[in-house]
Amino acid sequence: MARRSFVAGNWKMNKTPEETRALVAALRETLAGYTSGDVAVFPAFPCLIPAAEVLRGSNIGVGAQNIYWEKSGAFTGEVSGPMIVGSGCQYVICGHSERRQFFSETDQTVNKRIKAALSFNLKVIACVGESKDERLKNVTRDVVKRQVEGALAGLTAEQMSQLTVAYEPIWAIGTGLTATPAQAQEVHVLIRGLIKEQFGTGISDALRIQYGGSVKPENARELLHQPDIDGALVGGASLVAADFAAIVRAAK
Repeated sequence: MARRSFVAGNWKMNKTPEETRALVAALRETLAGYTSGDVAVFPAFPCLIPAAEVLRGSNIGVGAQNIYWEKSGAFTGEVSGPMIVGSGCQYVICGHSERRQFFSETDQTVNKRIKAALSFNLKVIACVGESKDERLKNVTRDVVKRQVEGALAGLTAEQMSQLTVAYEPIWAIGTGLTATPAQAQEVHVLIRGLIKEQFGTGISDALRIQYGGSVKPENARELLHQPDIDGALVGGASLVAADFAAIVRAAK
């Protein structure tokens, strides 16, 4: 089944509001007329409104890097669905490995965030992936299975149509290491199989699964042309307009 590619740029804790305006303006110009797949950028929270303003009416979406599961309340430092929607976003990332590693995210809290995002009609990128130690211990399958099943617990088939899964081997994020195309494809097949078991063939065939982990213009084409890799969640390379645009164009 042909799936429309999806390339997303996770800016993490980079770029001021003014730097954001400059970068998204460059992306808007560079990717003008691009219609072969979906593209989105995920700036830090203070930069969402500037990004959305510059990109309004373009072919590039805007998303937040996280979401809290309550609509409002005494939750200092958190950001809710209505705030994200009101900032002009269409997407949100849930369960990134850095959130799990540094901020005590669990499969259960990731699931709550995903459900909150979907309840506000935000499209979700749900991240899964194993650490270097887990890969060396040959438990990648067990880790990814637990994360997929935990993150998607209780979702309906209709909700799944608003979701993308990103496979990000933790050992390849920001390290310069990259899973080989064969390694990445193997885990993408595993994820699609898990979705088939949980939701059926129609959902699994339609699901977009991105690869993330030191994706660069130099390796993008070979990675993104694997049969089950439907795009990329890009970190550092998304901070340079020319590099991110090259990855977007490399997607099948």
